[in-house]
Amino acid sequence: MSNVPTNILQQVITYQESSLAYLVNLNCFVTTSNTKFKDFENKIANLGDTVTFDKPPRFITANSLIANFQGSVQRVQTLTVNQAQNVAYDFTAQQMLFNVEDYMHIFGKSAIEELSANIEANIAQNCVTNTFRFYGDGVTPITTFNQLAKALALFRTFGAAKNDTKGYISDIAVPDIVGSGLNQFAMERNDETAMSWELGPFSRCEWYQSNLLPVHIAGTEGIQGSTLTVVSTTTDASGAVTSITFSGTHSATDANSVLQYDKFEFVDNVSGFNNLRFLTFIGHQVSQAPVQFQATANAAASGSAVTVSIYPPLVVGATNSGDSDAQNINYPIVAGMQVTVLPSHRSGVITSGNPLFLAMPRLPDQDPFYTANEYDPDTGVSMRMYWGTIFGQNQQGFVHDCIWGSTLVQEYSMAIIFPL
Repeated sequence: MSNVPTNILQQVITYQESSLAYLVNLNCFVTTSNTKFKDFENKIANLGDTVTFDKPPRFITANSLIANFQGSVQRVQTLTVNQAQNVAYDFTAQQMLFNVEDYMHIFGKSAIEELSANIEANIAQNCVTNTFRFYGDGVTPITTFNQLAKALALFRTFGAAKNDTKGYISDIAVPDIVGSGLNQFAMERNDETAMSWELGPFSRCEWYQSNLLPVHIAGTEGIQGSTLTVVSTTTDASGAVTSITFSGTHSATDANSVLQYDKFEFVDNVSGFNNLRFLTFIGHQVSQAPVQFQATANAAASGSAVTVSIYPPLVVGATNSGDSDAQNINYPIVAGMQVTVLPSHRSGVITSGNPLFLAMPRLPDQDPFYTANEYDPDTGVSMRMYWGTIFGQNQQGFVHDCIWGSTLVQEYSMAIIFPL
C-alpha cells in the first residue's frame, strides 16, 4: 500500500455568460406614466398609502345677466398604493463561492425584467377598468391610419386636453397600419415610417405599441352579440341615471349575463327615438360622440332582463339652461331605446393631458438584512433589494420587490378595442 496521500479536489463548475439577449417586453406604460407627485415618490411608504391630485373644476353657464351662484367644488382623484410584487431566489454558500458570485448581476437583471413585465401588465389594466368611451367594435380589426384618425376625432369631439396626447395600441396591429400609410401620397411621412416601420407621431398624437395590452372577457350578452332594450332606469338624488334595466337577454336566467367593465353603446336610428349624444365635457354642447358607458359590477339575468349599474352616471340637461354641471347627454333615456355590448376584446387606450398616474414610493429598510433602495428621478420608479443569510441554514436569500398604485382619469381617456 502506497504511503503517498490521496488528493481530494473539489470540481469547480464555471458559468460562461451566453450571448442571448433578454426576452424583454414593450414597457411603454411604465415609461410614459405621470409620476410627478410632490415629494410622494421620495417618501418611505407602504401598502395602503394614498396620494390625491386635483382635477379642473366644472361650471355651467346661465342664459341671463342675473348671476346664478354655483358651489365651488374642488374635484380630486385619489391614487392608492395597493399592489406589491417580489422576485426572490437563493443560493447555498458553496454555490455563491464557486459558481455565481461573479454572475450575480445577471440573476438580478433577469429578476428585474420579470418584475417589470408584471408591473407593466398591471398598469395596462387601466385600459379596461378606467375607460367608458371606446373606439372599435371588437370584431373589425384596426389596420389603417384612417381608423386611428377617426378614433382621435371621436376622442377629441367629447373634449380633450390639447397637450400630451398618447395612443397605446397592439404591437400586432402596427405592421398593417404602417402598410396602409405607405399607400398614401405623403412622401416625407412615408419615408420616415418606411425606414423605422413604426407609427411615431401622427395627428398630434404620439403612438406607442405594447405586447401586454389587457384582455377583457365579456359576459354572455357581449359574447352573443345581444341587442338589449331599455325597460327602466334608476336615478340617484341628483337625478343622474346610475343603473338601467334591459330586456332581451340571451338567456332567461344567466349568472354571467353582464360582467364588470363590459362596455355598451346606445344604438342610433331606433324607430321613434332620438339619437343619444354626449355633451362636450366643457361647455355642455351637443357633440358627435355616441353615448357609451361601462358596467361597474357583474349583473345576472332573470326573467330575460338584467339590471346594469353604470359609469358614468348619465344626466340629461338642456344646453346653457343653468342645469347641473354634471349633465352629459342630450335626451332622457326612455324605455324602448337599445344598446349593444362589446364582445371579448383586447384594449388599448388614447389619453391626453398625462392622466395615467403611477406611484411607486420607496419601501423601508429590511433590518437586519442588507437593503438597497434605488429611485429613478426620470421615471419615478422605486425598487428595493435586500439580502442575507437565512438563520441556521446554509442558504443566502435575495429579494427584489416594490409597491405601486396606478389610476387613469376616465374623462381624459378612451379605449381602443382590438379583436381577440
